[in-house]
Amino acid sequence: MANNVSPAGAWRSGIAVVIPSYKVTQHIVGVLSEIGPEVDAIYCVDDACPDKSGDFIQANVDDPRVVVLRNSENQGVGGAMIAGYKRAVADGATVIVKIDGDGQMDPALLPMFVAPILEGDADYTKGNRFWDLSQIRQMPLLRRIGNLGLSFMAKASTGYWDIFDPTNGYTAIHARVAANLPLDSISRRYFFETDILFRLNTIRAAVIDVPMDARYGDETSGLKASGIFFEFLFKHARNLGKRIVYNYFLRDLSLASLELLAAVLLLGFGFVFGGWHWLQSIRFDTSAPLGTVMIATVSVVSGLQFLLAFLGYDIASIPRRPLSRVLAKHRSLINRAPRDE
Repeated sequence: MANNVSPAGAWRSGIAVVIPSYKVTQHIVGVLSEIGPEVDAIYCVDDACPDKSGDFIQANVDDPRVVVLRNSENQGVGGAMIAGYKRAVADGATVIVKIDGDGQMDPALLPMFVAPILEGDADYTKGNRFWDLSQIRQMPLLRRIGNLGLSFMAKASTGYWDIFDPTNGYTAIHARVAANLPLDSISRRYFFETDILFRLNTIRAAVIDVPMDARYGDETSGLKASGIFFEFLFKHARNLGKRIVYNYFLRDLSLASLELLAAVLLLGFGFVFGGWHWLQSIRFDTSAPLGTVMIATVSVVSGLQFLLAFLGYDIASIPRRPLSRVLAKHRSLINRAPRDE
C-alpha cells in the first residue's frame, strides 16, 4: 500500500515527482514502476477523480516513496500541481518534477530535466517535442498545428522568446523558486503550464528547454484545441499586458519603455488619422492631400520602427541568471549575519 507518511528528513538527492492523477488508473502503475531510484518522493494527487485514483494507487502500488494527496474538489491539472508543489516544498525537496500519469512522459528522461537545475544553470526546465524535426511527424497533425500557434502566443505573453512547446507538461522546478511563486494566483486548469511561465518571468527565473521525443499511446487528451483557442488567446493577451506593465513601467523604466510608448502613440495616431481621412475621401469621392497621406505613413512607419526596437530589447532581456543561485546566496548571507544577543 502507498505510504502516506511525509518523507521529510529522508532526502538523498532531493528530487520529488508530482503526478496529477485524474482518470489514469490504466497507466499509473506502469508510470510509477518506471521512476528510478534517484527520486526520493512521489506525490500522486487525486484531483477528486471519479475513478478514485488515490484508492487505486494505495491498493496496487507498493512503493514507500509514494504519497497520495487528495483535493476535495476537482481543480484541474494546475490545482493538482499546486497541491503537490506545496507539499514537496514543505517536505524539503530540492527539485520538483511534473510527470503526467497517462504514460505520455518517459520517466527515464527525468535526469535530463533535473541536471540543469542541480548544476545551477536553470530554475525551471520544460520539455520540447519540436527539437528533433524528424520526431515531429509522430505528433498528430492537429496537435502539431495547435502547439505551433500556442507557442508563438506564449513567447509574447511569457517573455521567454527562446522556448517552444509551452503546453508541454514535462517540467522540473527548483523548490526554492517554487516557494517564491504566487502559487494561489496561477491558473488551475489547462493554462497552468503557460501561466507558470508568465509568473516565472515576473520573478526573473531562468528557463530552458529540454529536447524530448513525442510519445503517444492509447491515452485520450482532454485538451481540445477548438474549445480552448479563444480562452487561451484572451489569457495570453491579459498576461502580455501584465508583463509589460510590471517589467517596463512599475519595476523599471528603461529606453525600451519609452520606445513602446512612442510606438503605441505613433501607430495609434497613424491608423486613426489615416483611417479617418481615407473614409472621408471615400465618402466625398475625393483624393486625400499628399501631406495628409505622408503624415499617416510616417507615423505608422516610425511607430513600427519603435515597436521593432522594443521587441529587440525584450528578446535580449530574457532572464539568464538562475534565481535559485541568488536566493541561496541571500540565505547564506542571512545565516552568517551576526545576531544581537
